[in-house]
Order: sequence, then C-alpha cells, then structure tokens
Amino acid sequence: MSDPSDAHPVTQADLNACRILIVDDEETNVVLLRTLLEREGYDDIIGLTDPKTALATFVDRAPDLVLLDLMMPAVDGYQLLEGFGRQTAPGDFRPVLVLTADSTASARRRALSLGAKDFVSKPFDVVEVALRIANLLETRILYRRLQARSRA
Repeated sequence: MSDPSDAHPVTQADLNACRILIVDDEETNVVLLRTLLEREGYDDIIGLTDPKTALATFVDRAPDLVLLDLMMPAVDGYQLLEGFGRQTAPGDFRPVLVLTADSTASARRRALSLGAKDFVSKPFDVVEVALRIANLLETRILYRRLQARSRA
C-alpha cells in the first residue's frame, strides 16, 4: 500500500495542460465554449463546426475531454459517441461531456449509454459547465496517473 503523502494533487496547471475538443455545428456555441475555456486558463482547445471531421480529429489529436453537441447535420452526436467508443482503447478513460438543447430523458439515457460521462442541457450555466469540465479533467488526470503507476 502506498503512502498517501506521496500523492500529488491535481493543480490548475495540470488541468490547463489538457487538450479539449469542442464539436458543435453552431459557430456561436463553439466560440462561447472556447471563450469560457480560455477564461479558465485552458489553451489547447480544438473547435469544430463540421461533425464529419470530428472522429478523425479525435483519433489524430487524442483529446483529454470532448464537449459534444448531439443535434448536428450529417453526423449526429450519438454517431460520434459510438465512433469515439470504437477508437478508445479498452481500459482508457477519455470523457465526453454532452451539451445539447435536447433535454429529454431519452436523449440523456441514450448519450450516457453510448459512453458520455456527463450531460448538460442548453442553455447552460457557464460556471456549472466550467466546474464539470474541471471535474472530468481531474478524473482523467488521476486515471492516467494510476495507469502510469500500475505500469511502473
């Protein structure tokens, strides 16, 4: 059993070093989320308004967190959740936070069953979304640390 004193807390710098992918077909939503993230100190942000490029970007850029709209043309958020799941290694933890205007219970259940780790309805409270982003990223960082320790 390890000594709890050797654990390093997750710092704001650790959070800000994470890569975040935003996928929303509405440019104004991408700009709003980018502004929110930049205000919180994040600087590795990828914003997409074309959902057809999202899966390739997910594979190529390996984001630590995805902020995903559900209702988009051509490729919807559900299809992307399925694709992200296929592209994520077994045992990896890459969270997806769904941000959508569809607040129905069926949308919530379907997104969560396809691997989304959190779900927020639009319009959303920016402070709450910032806190949820930080919480998901903290979990991602701690998960990666645990993986690294188990390999060592």
